[in-house]
Amino acid sequence: MSTQTPRHDANRFKSTIGGITLQGTPHALSAWFVVLLRLVMGGAFLGAGLGKVTGEPFNAGGYLMGAEGPLAGVFQAMAASPAFLEFANIVVPVTQVLIGVALLAGAFVRLAALGGAMQMSMFYLASWDVAGPLGFVNSDLVYLIVFLAIAAFGAGRILGLDRYIEELDVGGEALTERYPKLTYLLG
Repeated sequence: MSTQTPRHDANRFKSTIGGITLQGTPHALSAWFVVLLRLVMGGAFLGAGLGKVTGEPFNAGGYLMGAEGPLAGVFQAMAASPAFLEFANIVVPVTQVLIGVALLAGAFVRLAALGGAMQMSMFYLASWDVAGPLGFVNSDLVYLIVFLAIAAFGAGRILGLDRYIEELDVGGEALTERYPKLTYLLG
C-alpha cells in the first residue's frame, strides 16, 4: 500500500449545493471500501434476486398488502391488480439479479445503483416503520443511501469494468467522449 502524500489538489471531495460547500480529503483506503461497498451490495442483491428466482414462487402480493404508512393504499391497490402483481413478480427478482451482477462486475454501476435505490425507496415507503428515536431510519433507507453513494463515487471505475467500458474506442474516440451522457449510466 502506498503511503505517499497526495498532491494538495488530488484526492479531494468538494461539492457546493444551495450555497453550502462540503469538502474533505479521503483516506488512502477509501477506494478499497468503495469497492467493498459495491461488492457487498452486489452480492446482497444478487442473493435476494436468485432466492426469488430459484426458491419458492415469489409473490409480491403479501408484501404490498401489508404496506403501512401514508402510501399504504397505493401499495394495496397495486396488490389488488392481477396485471400489476404479475409484472412485479417478474420485474423485482429479475432486476435484483441484474443489479447484483452489474455491481459485482462493476459494469453500468450508476444505472444499477440508481435502480437499486429506486427499488429500496419503494421498499422503504411500503415498510413504514417509524418507531424509536430516529424512527424514519430503517434498513431500507440505509440501503437506499448506500446505493446513492455507490453511484456518486463512480464505484465501477474502481476495480470494475466501467473503467474499460468508458474508454472503448468508438470511431477514434473514447465511448464517453463520443457519447457524454453515458457517464450518467457508467461509473
